Amino acid sequence: MNNQIFNCHQAKQIELVSYLNHLGFQPEKIVGDDYWYLSPLRDEKHASFKVNGRKNVWYDFGTGEGGDIIDFGIRYHHCSVAQFLEQLKNSFSFHPPVSPKESCGAGQKKKTRVIATAPIINPALCRYLADRRIPLDVARQYCREVHYELDGRHYFALGFPNNSGGYELRNKYFKGCVAPKDFRLITVGDANSVAVFEGFFSFLSFLIGERRKAPGTCSSHNNYLILNSLSFFDKCRSLMESHNRIFLFLDRDKAGIHATQGVLGTGPKYKDMSHEYAGYKDFNEMLIRQNQDRIHSRKVGRRL
Repeated sequence: MNNQIFNCHQAKQIELVSYLNHLGFQPEKIVGDDYWYLSPLRDEKHASFKVNGRKNVWYDFGTGEGGDIIDFGIRYHHCSVAQFLEQLKNSFSFHPPVSPKESCGAGQKKKTRVIATAPIINPALCRYLADRRIPLDVARQYCREVHYELDGRHYFALGFPNNSGGYELRNKYFKGCVAPKDFRLITVGDANSVAVFEGFFSFLSFLIGERRKAPGTCSSHNNYLILNSLSFFDKCRSLMESHNRIFLFLDRDKAGIHATQGVLGTGPKYKDMSHEYAGYKDFNEMLIRQNQDRIHSRKVGRRL
């Protein structure tokens, strides 16, 4: 986005709640889609500045003013529309202008610094989860809303913590991590089996599937190992083999199939479970596609 002309339409796609957070303003309370703030435009003791997260508009009950992000920006910064757009382009983005490798590679020069983590409330992240068909209550159990700084700029994303204090970061536009990159092991009581996933969206999707079906071959009473990268598979072999049974839910792509086939012959502990999402890359792709098919079927049914 920084390499293109930044116009009013693009600016209005930015969440007001996210922009206010970028400026350092946090809501005093949240009621449904409404976020109530102490007004950023004047001094007050009781929150009367409201942002509607669904409509992405604001209204200041103290002054009777309101509008979209551009109306707020020119009022807050005392500048013209063109000046605000230039400032917005250079100081705020929903996702950092770097590739995932740069964001978490061993040779990275830019340091990613976590500013804060919190329960997931950002409307953009909530919509992203809905697009991935992950219920908010499930995501909140295992993930955090992560605000971080990179190259002097502030960003936010869905964060999945790993065993070494780092985070996998995801939002609609970005896939990366906060170093150190590592796997995550989630233990469940005295479970003596482990279910292994490449990515955390596949893991979360598996949990949703377990909610909907009776206990089957793979009991839900497992420990869970989320690799966060297939490169950690060999590193985790001894950890996996400390369990009596190892259920492999790796991606159905060339690399995932190769890793699965490489260990099936090493002993009876390993079991390939990828047939549960046959025809799809992983559990999450299956979840999304099945939902799309249901919506399409309903639309066709209404036409008939």
